[in-house]
Amino acid sequence: MNIPNLSQVKDFFLSLQDRICQQLEQIDGKAVFMEDYWQREEGGSGRSRVLTSGNVFEQAGVNFSHVMGTSLPGSASAQRPELAGRSYQAMGVSLVIHPQNPYVPTSHANVRFFIAEKEGEPPVWWFGGGFDLTPYYGFKEDVIHWHTIAKTLCQPFGDDIYPKYKEWCDSYFFLKHRNEPRGIGGLFYDDLNTPDFDTCFKLTQAVGNGFLSAYLPIVEKRKDMVWGERERQFQLYRRGRYVEFNLVWDRGTLFGLQSGGRTESILMSMPPLVRWEYGYSPEPDSPESELYTSFLIKKDWV
Repeated sequence: MNIPNLSQVKDFFLSLQDRICQQLEQIDGKAVFMEDYWQREEGGSGRSRVLTSGNVFEQAGVNFSHVMGTSLPGSASAQRPELAGRSYQAMGVSLVIHPQNPYVPTSHANVRFFIAEKEGEPPVWWFGGGFDLTPYYGFKEDVIHWHTIAKTLCQPFGDDIYPKYKEWCDSYFFLKHRNEPRGIGGLFYDDLNTPDFDTCFKLTQAVGNGFLSAYLPIVEKRKDMVWGERERQFQLYRRGRYVEFNLVWDRGTLFGLQSGGRTESILMSMPPLVRWEYGYSPEPDSPESELYTSFLIKKDWV
């Protein structure tokens, strides 16, 4: 098994953050990313970048972080007892994009690397990542495009990779308390450390580099569609599901907060505006109801 090259991984993550920010600014045409460079007392640092009030994006956050410590948070150690007594490093790029136009879907992506070390023993390491799409109004051709790109990115690594990671995404981004998917899925993987470091790193690079080729064509197609107050109110209501998932179920949010991460950076994924409505139900046969009946379902799209 190849020895993990931390500097190589970090260089890729930093470059990926730069490239994604540049392309998002270009398609928005108005707003630019503000950057906060921060350092963590316990060890590590990061670059948090947030774009707000753009022509296309109401808010977009693209974060890089590299944190380290002498021991893992209690919850992580309980889940992975083999990591007890090991120092750790965790680094990655995480992004969430909340568009202005309700016909443009919200999207999330991240790629990450974790390593835990102890003197005299081989390191324990893995990659994780993926991307997922959360539409407010469904368009079949957009969903097919999204999953076609996801499948294409995975194909060089084996015929079983896309079905496995799609299923993992469907299972992970599921609001159990609502019995409802967060969106139409995509890719999700974790604990990737076989067959060797180079292959795992190449797959993670493919996912990170391929995200915008999946997302930006959808943005281009939908960003100029006419919308009004009805669509806006539905968008704000559905954003509530995004908040619920991130605060109740998301492991990354929990790990970040428990490991003393930078709260502003961890919670930059939250939409700038959101609303809840008691007992809401969309009108039958409406575009809003179609989201539930035709898109928030488990389905093989390609």
